[in-house]
Amino acid sequence: MTKSSPTDIDLGQYTKIARDFFTPKKRKLANIISTIKKPLLYITLSKASLMAKMTSPSNTLFFSLLLSLFLTLAFSDDPDCVYTVYVRTGSILKGGTDSNANVRLYDAYGYGIEIRNLETWGGLMGPGHNYFERGNLDIFSGRGPCLQAPICALNLTSDGSGPHHGWYINYVEVTSTGAHIPCSQQLFTIEQWLATDTSPYELTAVRNYCNSDDDGVQKRRHTHRMIRSGSSDLVSAV
Repeated sequence: MTKSSPTDIDLGQYTKIARDFFTPKKRKLANIISTIKKPLLYITLSKASLMAKMTSPSNTLFFSLLLSLFLTLAFSDDPDCVYTVYVRTGSILKGGTDSNANVRLYDAYGYGIEIRNLETWGGLMGPGHNYFERGNLDIFSGRGPCLQAPICALNLTSDGSGPHHGWYINYVEVTSTGAHIPCSQQLFTIEQWLATDTSPYELTAVRNYCNSDDDGVQKRRHTHRMIRSGSSDLVSAV
């Protein structure tokens, strides 16, 4: 029987070998690899897949480490975007809050990022500043994975903590940009209380300005596609 050369092994064959060779956790990595199209990773993993046919513990450990290394390299060059969030708190009496704010931002394809705590993620107002006080325009900025399209939907949530949880928001404005990516800007008009003791008795405000045509509806069927990122304050989508 003629042995195949490394370049004769495609990713589909590699995936099958890995599934037979690894534990369930390692099989998940194989499923990820099957979607990767990068030539360097393809050639290296094709060579490494031949080693998967060997069953000694040392080969198992080596192949596992090699796999982890190239998975890291494969995703390390994904571009980062810079997100800036402007939050205007209303000047209405008791409109300010002591609570923390979490934001989810979505594109028309349903991919998005979640910022779990705006202040700790990227507060720009300086030490000692009290965020979300009445009449404030607070600014936050930080890096995250680039989405596939401009931001068009928002989920703003208060955690309801602190001595005064009620919060009235006028608007949230979001800008995003990245290397070789045009800057996009979206204004979300809120004009709503986030509180449990006044109408609408909710701690969440949702605004969806994505396309309402058939194409937009088809795109938005795939919503909440998020995974954890390296930052404890950021959950991101890929």
